Parts: sequence; structure tokens; C-alpha cells
Amino acid sequence: MYNLNEIHGVDISKDFFDVVNTSGEHSQFTNNLIGFKKFSKTLSRNSLVVMEATGYYHYCLAQYLYSKNYLVSVVNPLSVKRFIQMKLSKIKTDKSDAKAICEYAIINKVPLYTAKNKNQAECLQIMRLLDIYLKQSTALKNKIHGEKVLGNPSKAVYHSLNRSLKFIKNEIKFLENKLFDLINEHYSNQLELLKTIPGLGIKTALMLIVTTNGFSNFENANQLCCYTGITPTIRHSGSSVRGKSRISKIGNKKLRNLLFLCSFSAVKYNKTCKALYNRIVEKGKSKKLALIAICNKLLKQAFAIVKSGLPYNEDYISKLI
Repeated sequence: MYNLNEIHGVDISKDFFDVVNTSGEHSQFTNNLIGFKKFSKTLSRNSLVVMEATGYYHYCLAQYLYSKNYLVSVVNPLSVKRFIQMKLSKIKTDKSDAKAICEYAIINKVPLYTAKNKNQAECLQIMRLLDIYLKQSTALKNKIHGEKVLGNPSKAVYHSLNRSLKFIKNEIKFLENKLFDLINEHYSNQLELLKTIPGLGIKTALMLIVTTNGFSNFENANQLCCYTGITPTIRHSGSSVRGKSRISKIGNKKLRNLLFLCSFSAVKYNKTCKALYNRIVEKGKSKKLALIAICNKLLKQAFAIVKSGLPYNEDYISKLI
């Protein structure tokens, strides 16, 4: 266990990171190796450093501190944001954010950070870039369609757009192949097992493996469903408020979207999912709600199959989940 008297809240930006400890002491360091070393000298071995997941900026500091055997926690920024809102704070500075992160860690149990290995880090980089390229591809397709509607008054623009789209498509294909090779090299058994689930696409299987670090980041399927953001939230208060249950949507949006696309195929080809879908619809529930339930079911099937090491078997899968 870590000493709660030695918690350091860290707010990170591109060039600097601010630190506030449990004594309220504030300090600022450069967000580079020099700053990392100076900061580490202020820590004791039972210190806990807590920071938000900020895309790219937190990664190097978290990896550095972990490599030096310091306790690190990377928390969901939305949780900290809601914590600040709950306190009705009207001050928004780097120092105040670092202080809020420190206070959040004192009150709440925070997960300890586990460093990403080189393979996982590269896979995550590829997936982020793929996401950017896919958005650019969609934007270019829409623009080309618009040019066609105009009758192509500028051939130079039309040809330039097509050249750009062709280039983006080639890069997407290259990165998808690279991602497949990396995962097939390190997680080939998991990939083969996931491919046996009817309705679960290869892209979803790849993303599941990467985002869960080979299903090692979660102890059970419910945690994975919460991470994806497909668990229902109940809105009942007193005798008058009876809001519709909705999914939380707090989690990995990309994975959630891929699962929803998979649900359409799972309803047709996955016997367990099809039975669940029909059962929900027959009760008068919406088809969308039924599809979300299928997403949940697919995740539980994936988790059960990987942990058991057995391929999909429709007569046996219900016993695993």
C-alpha cells in the first residue's frame, strides 16, 4: 500500500507539468527528461504520483516514473472533471487542476499504472493514426462527391482530391497490415480464438487485444463492458422521476462503435446473440436497445473465450458467461 500522506497530483501540458502534493506545496517542471529527473528527486519510495490520461502528454512521464519504480496512477480525466464540478470550483488553472487531482486521489481508490511495452505502444500509435486517416478518407470522399455535384468545374481540384484519397487508402492498408502482423506475432492464439466468434469482425478483434493489452487489464467481463461504455445507467429518483435507462458512453468510443457494427452480423450468425435479440424485441423493447445488449454479449463471449483458451462453441459458451 502507498502512503496517503505522500500523494502528488500532476497536471500536464505540452511544455510543462504542475505538481501539488498533499501538503499543498506547488512546483512546476519542464515536460522532458530534465524535468522528469528533477521531479523524481522530490519523491520518496512510498510516494504516489497521480495524473490524468491526456492523450500524448502524460505518457512519457508515466513511463519514466514507472521505470524508476515509483508508484504511478493514470486516471480518467472525466472522473476528475466531475469531481471538480461537484466541489463547485470556479478556479481553472494548472495549479488548481493539479491540486484537484491530488484531492481526488486522496478520497478515491485509484488504479496503479502498468507500463506499456514497446509492442503495445506501437500498436496504440498505429491505431491512433489509422483513426485520423479514416476521418480524412471520409472527408475526401465527401468533397469528391460535392465536386461531382458541381460538375467538376476545376479538374485540377478533382484530380488532386483523388490523388490524396488514393494515398490515404494506401497508408491505411499499410498500417492495417502492420497492425495485424504485430498482433499476430505476439497474440496469435488470442486472435485465432476471437475469430471463431460469429459476428465479431477482425478489426474489432484486433482493437480488443490492443486496448486490453491482451485481456490482461481487466479481471472480469463486467469491467471490460464498463470500460467500453455499454453498461446501462439507471435514472430513478423518488416517485416522479423515471428516466429511460441509457448506456453510460463513458469509455472507448471507437471500440463501442465497432461493436455496434458487429452486432448486426451477430444477430444473424451468432445463435446466442440472435436468441437474446429476439427475446428483448419480443418484450416490446427497441431494436437499438437489443443491439446494445448484443454488444455486451459479444464482449462477454470474447472475454470468456480468451480466458478459457477454448474456441467458440454455441453449446458451451453459455456456461462460460
